[in-house]
Amino acid sequence: MRSLNIVLVGAGIAGLVATRALQRAGFRARVYEQAPRLEEVGAGLTLSPNATHALEAIGLGETLARISNCPPRGGVKHWRTGKTLVDIPRGGDTLARYGAAYYQLHRADLHAMLADAVRAHDPGAIVLGCKFRGLEQDGGRVEVSFENGEHVAADAVIGCDGLKSEVRARLFGRERPRFTGYIAWRGLVPAAALRPASLEPMTCLSIGARRAFTRYLVRGGATVNYVALSERSDWRVESWSVRSEVGEVLREFDGWYADLRAIIAATPAQLCYKWALFDRDPLPAWTHGRVTLLGDAAHPMLPFLGQGAAMGIEDGLVLARAFAAAGTLDEALRRYEAARLERTTFVMLKSRETALTYHTVDPDTYRDRTHISAETLGLMAYNPATVAV
Repeated sequence: MRSLNIVLVGAGIAGLVATRALQRAGFRARVYEQAPRLEEVGAGLTLSPNATHALEAIGLGETLARISNCPPRGGVKHWRTGKTLVDIPRGGDTLARYGAAYYQLHRADLHAMLADAVRAHDPGAIVLGCKFRGLEQDGGRVEVSFENGEHVAADAVIGCDGLKSEVRARLFGRERPRFTGYIAWRGLVPAAALRPASLEPMTCLSIGARRAFTRYLVRGGATVNYVALSERSDWRVESWSVRSEVGEVLREFDGWYADLRAIIAATPAQLCYKWALFDRDPLPAWTHGRVTLLGDAAHPMLPFLGQGAAMGIEDGLVLARAFAAAGTLDEALRRYEAARLERTTFVMLKSRETALTYHTVDPDTYRDRTHISAETLGLMAYNPATVAV
């Protein structure tokens, strides 16, 4: 098994975790990325303990702690008054309960950490400028072709090419995602431009009728990352790189409490983006022959539980553990899918349900018993380093 030639398509966060985990398990893995250079788009992300366990298991715990924020507490606030409706212990409480920390950080910092770790083990493991074109497989090998004319023979191929995965389309056909009726804005704001008291607690969800606003600190507390969500039908572009106007976000959150609006108003014009949210149904299987899927390519999900990146990180470690435990490639792929399909399907469906909760409940009666999160659903108690494969 250790002599297998494993090719991964897509060097995003999930693909790099899988590559590094396979390296640590003694496998030869090479990841092909369409971009000419590694640049992670997006802004902040949350790593709940289930994801932290995976990164610690591949030897990145100390670096992760250094580049992340570990908020001591979080909360849910009322849209109009700014009153705290739910207080959420974090910091030492989370570490004691789950054995791993709850972190928040910039996607680019996590991505760079992973790429450095992969290249430190094998400088040639990340191949850039290779946009996936197609694949052909027989009983013994897979040949992957790229638009630059390169062809690569592999024993196994892992599609990690994200939300609009071409590997998934090749295996299972193209789908027609459904527009959810939600659009989102994201922004990065210098914390120095805001009152320190306006950022308490360090991580916060504010809810109102048909809208929600999440914000937290990244990059050592120097930057506020926010995602603002609203129900709208006039914007249907599913892209993280489309600019928006700060004034548009302010108009959407007119009447919300002053500290929240101050965060929006302080957004630099070049750091305000918007995108439409589309939903996809879970796949009944991810594997066809010697090819399988991982991360958003396997289970693209809505952001309402903050578990999209975490699920891909879990996938990467469990995949490597399944390969290490198996005697054949078929067994490895069966073990991986059996260990991951049910959990990720559950999270996809619960993310869909959570959207309805946040946008339809009466904020005036919102309390602890109403709040749905990755923690209340038990998702944080999962450890991909020890779960059965």
